[in-house]
Amino acid sequence: MTLKRAGRGRGRATASMRGGIERSTSLSAEAVSACATFRSVSDFTDATRPEQLVGLGFRGWISGYQSGDVGCWEKVWRLYSGEFGARRAEAAVAGLSNFARSVNACSRRRVEVGPFGSTCFCRDESLAISMVAAFQHNTCPAMRACAFALVESSMLDEVLHHAGSFALTMRTLDAVIPPAWIVNANAFVGTPAASPN
Repeated sequence: MTLKRAGRGRGRATASMRGGIERSTSLSAEAVSACATFRSVSDFTDATRPEQLVGLGFRGWISGYQSGDVGCWEKVWRLYSGEFGARRAEAAVAGLSNFARSVNACSRRRVEVGPFGSTCFCRDESLAISMVAAFQHNTCPAMRACAFALVESSMLDEVLHHAGSFALTMRTLDAVIPPAWIVNANAFVGTPAASPN
């Protein structure tokens, strides 16, 4: 699998990365607080649940774009190929890459992701999971609301297109996120540290 560094030419993915993702973006105190109350995940070591695959994949891909560290993408590739096998993982990672790239490009602010090893998904990661789940369960108002809350701009069409393609790919791999992960995204528009309810 060939991976492209953000703005730095092409590099070949290797198995040289040891352990977890070395770098990730830091979260503001408000985002950490929202993370603690938003979506807890009991065990990231068992990352076979669809919401964990999507959330950790989104975290790793955005971290790769923001840090320029191809090791972030290598970690995601190992996670997905370990779950689906190399051939099927290629389609899933391509869909994830397109989805994360569109979010990163269309967002009017820096997309926040948690550090690897965190035991919960932060606001933006949860919105990404919710958007994919909404597509998988054909919940149109929720998918548009999640897209708007995530990118906070009117540039939704590209994000929605790639989120839908990724959701369909994950569905064909029997990785369907439970509908309980679909959030009321309207509560998060303009309030990055808000918690649900």
